[in-house]
Amino acid sequence: MKVILAGGTGLIGRLLSRRLAADGHAVWVLSRHPEKARQNGPITMVKWDGRTTAGWQHWVDEADAIVNLTGENIGASRWTPQRKALLRSSRIEPAQALLQAVQACSRKPAVWLQASAVGYYGPHLDEEMDETAPPGSDEMARLVVDWEEASRPVEDLGVRRMVTRQGIVLDDREGALPRMLLPYHLFAGGPVGSGRQWISWISRVDIAEAMAYLLQNPTASGVYNLTAPNPLTNAQFGKTIGSVLHRPYWMPVPAFAMRLMFGEMATVVLDGQRVVPRRLLAAGYQFRHPDLKSALRDLFSR
Repeated sequence: MKVILAGGTGLIGRLLSRRLAADGHAVWVLSRHPEKARQNGPITMVKWDGRTTAGWQHWVDEADAIVNLTGENIGASRWTPQRKALLRSSRIEPAQALLQAVQACSRKPAVWLQASAVGYYGPHLDEEMDETAPPGSDEMARLVVDWEEASRPVEDLGVRRMVTRQGIVLDDREGALPRMLLPYHLFAGGPVGSGRQWISWISRVDIAEAMAYLLQNPTASGVYNLTAPNPLTNAQFGKTIGSVLHRPYWMPVPAFAMRLMFGEMATVVLDGQRVVPRRLLAAGYQFRHPDLKSALRDLFSR
């Protein structure tokens, strides 16, 4: 299989490209700065601007699959108006460019995998959310809905499309987990806010394995939640970290302090969703790390 991967230089993109290359697939990674990208194995870096088809359109004529993982990190900095505009443009514009390339090519790819996020469902308390749950009404949910809709027209071209709504991807060096771990390294771990908000997560191994599994499954289509089958509350999550690291769990971080530090972006850690991967399990995928303790132990043994 020949795969075009947009957003391939981020954490998930690197994990997936290595996983696909290990299976013998040709992987072409679209990058704004291919000269700076670090990739291992038979992976070809292709320059693009993330907005147009200039310079890379011809690659699509040979591709069997398109994977779109583009999008600025939602939790990287405060949500100023400029930051919100970037969060939107970094998701919508690349999807539109990829769509234009597929519309113009003479040979359509068989499958399109569109990354998304569990933020689609909006904040919830204890209600369990599977792929049939409706979208939320908050600003981030509306952004995710628009992100997904930007690539929907490929279905009218006969391309099988999958949407993967992923939870927090656990990696000990990148993403959200290192920031979660810092208080525990300082012996100051504890609940954030009420501690009741749900965290829907997935291990770095399972995010790549599940995406590769879906890409290579000719019957897979539609929406899949890419989260471990055992979501945890913030309190349960924190206690598990403390147990694995042999650190205390005792110092709470009040919600008002989070809002003072992060502003509107604090919703990322103060609100949550209890998301389950019902369709992924029904498709036969077997999680390598279905529980948090095994995922953390695997990370810390690297």
